[in-house]
Amino acid sequence: MRAARALSALVLAAGVLTAQEPFPTRPPAAAPLRPVQFPPFQDVALPNGMTLLLVVNHEQPTLSVSLSFRAGNAFDPAGKEGLAALVAELVTKGTPTRTAEQIAAAIEGVGGGIAASTGDDFLTVSADVLSDHAELAFTLLADVTRRPTLPAEELELARQRFLSALEVELSQPNSVAGRAFQKEIYGTHPYGRNTSVAAYRAITRDDVVSFAARRIRPTGALLVVAGDITLARARQLATAAFGEWRGAAPAPLVAPPAPAKRATDILLVHRPGSVQSNIVIGNTTFLPTDTGYYAARIAAHVLGGGSDSRLFLILREQKGWTYGSYAALRRTRGLGYWEATFEGRTEVTDSALVELLHQIDRVRTEVIPDSELTAARGFLIGSFPLTIETPRQIASVVTNARLLGLGPTYIQRYRERLAAVTGPRARAAAQRTFRRTALTIVVVGDAKTLYDKLKPIAAVRLVDIEGNAMNPADLNPTGGPVAFDATQIVARSDSFQALVQGNALGGQATKVVLSGDSIVYTENTAIGGFQQRSTVVLNRDLTMRRTEQTGTVQSQQTSIQLAYSGGRVKGTAMSPSPTGTPRSVAVDTTVPTGTIDDNALTLVLTALPLEQGKTFHLNVFSSGDGVTRVVSVKVGGVEQVVVPAGTIPAYRLELAGMQLPLVVHVSRDKPRRIVRIAPTGAPLVFELVK
Repeated sequence: MRAARALSALVLAAGVLTAQEPFPTRPPAAAPLRPVQFPPFQDVALPNGMTLLLVVNHEQPTLSVSLSFRAGNAFDPAGKEGLAALVAELVTKGTPTRTAEQIAAAIEGVGGGIAASTGDDFLTVSADVLSDHAELAFTLLADVTRRPTLPAEELELARQRFLSALEVELSQPNSVAGRAFQKEIYGTHPYGRNTSVAAYRAITRDDVVSFAARRIRPTGALLVVAGDITLARARQLATAAFGEWRGAAPAPLVAPPAPAKRATDILLVHRPGSVQSNIVIGNTTFLPTDTGYYAARIAAHVLGGGSDSRLFLILREQKGWTYGSYAALRRTRGLGYWEATFEGRTEVTDSALVELLHQIDRVRTEVIPDSELTAARGFLIGSFPLTIETPRQIASVVTNARLLGLGPTYIQRYRERLAAVTGPRARAAAQRTFRRTALTIVVVGDAKTLYDKLKPIAAVRLVDIEGNAMNPADLNPTGGPVAFDATQIVARSDSFQALVQGNALGGQATKVVLSGDSIVYTENTAIGGFQQRSTVVLNRDLTMRRTEQTGTVQSQQTSIQLAYSGGRVKGTAMSPSPTGTPRSVAVDTTVPTGTIDDNALTLVLTALPLEQGKTFHLNVFSSGDGVTRVVSVKVGGVEQVVVPAGTIPAYRLELAGMQLPLVVHVSRDKPRRIVRIAPTGAPLVFELVK
């Protein structure tokens, strides 16, 4: 009874409150701008050429210590891009007195952490600890920067991690678009260079040691200490840790200027079969100290800074073309840039690009309405304090400001400078920053669908996924018979492990049997809920006879029975469907001479006359949907592929024209065999075990 009375009282009270205080229909007025309570800087020049920058904050018993050097990615030698990142990966992996495990145990044992990273311009090593363990942070930071052993075995492990990460990066269209955009706007300037498989493999331990010796030096280095510590204590610890370290300043960056753009054009990166497109638009801007930054920052935010910006509201909310479209202003030590991005369905790509350009025109030619201007300023000003709440955040902001040369009052005056931006100033900044008649536009997608649609918008240059120039005629290749080397097909059994997101979750066993005038190829695959067995029979000249396949995909039964004869293929195919009921296809159609069943494709790849730079166009019958596709096989260089079966020199083959592009590695040594299979854009890899 008491519970019932209490519930009634709560309901009555809620009703009274509702009657007295209706839910507001408008947001409250913005409060007056309050000063940022940012701790004062204390700047000390150390005798060895280092600068100690201290930001005291006694609110929490924590401390962040970071040491930055002019040793970023821009200092990588040409052809060895990724060297600085590998150095950063290795500096914390051992010193003469501590192994990588001991370093990690020492810092993690007190609840802290130590790490290193690189950007375009700088390499930074940082340690975070409770302030009681400040001495340990300084000691470890000095040990790993002054005396790194850069172990060879750690280099090889890091190289493999970086190569794996690069493979994932190159499978993502947004990453491909970003890499192409950087190269377009910066040209041969180091900011425009990208990592590659060849570059990572070219880096030796001598390169790592030499780079660290040349670039990680005390003179010119910035030591930022933020948190619960006094100046006297910080200076004492810095002197003890780094006082005896000597070394002249590293050589400054000498680089060619970014190319001058004379007209807006489109670089179309062909990603065959892609169902979506990625767009990046932008141009280089100005140096980080340019006073026009604040007005340009407001203009960029109005254009595409968040979910209340024009690009997001129009392209997503009104048009429904994308999950998000954004714009941002980027700073570097040298010439910065701005970019606007879009990701959406292939069929709306041209319309989205036209709308992007229209919105860029608007922000350049129209004064931003007061409502939008107030909202943009309010967001940027109001969110700034959230970036300086912890010692780690404070250290990061202070480090970035000092390394970019932004001056001692930059942080304190950042909000008031944004608040002073008017509508006309923002428009003038947009006109200067967004160079409408000299934009770089990169589109990554299926050029076969996009090329003709994009030509009316701007001049189009066509390249493949690696940036090699393409002829538009190459978008519709014609398949044909290939002179296979049948001697590469020998009796053998191979086994593969299947990795899903790096975890072994199944495998595949293949077998080739030579019998009389036939070749029998079987393939058994088991990955989680996917089970499949295929048997393909070919003539000795690698022409098709028949294909049989059975399997289960998430409880759906699959089955294929096909026979090839007299230029036709006949049979049935039952494949899984999203509805849960397998889809059946009756097959009875002509096929071009030399057509290969898709279940035999990996087998016949080993019999191609492989040579770097060659491209083959194969007619491949897709047994699941009963159509013939032209599959292009581009032969890359020989790579040292590390798989459970060993380190095997293998040709890199890039296959396009199927539902998913494939990267297949085929051994260089004869008789050839499949070493690795990786569908592009899918978290699945097959690696040879034996």
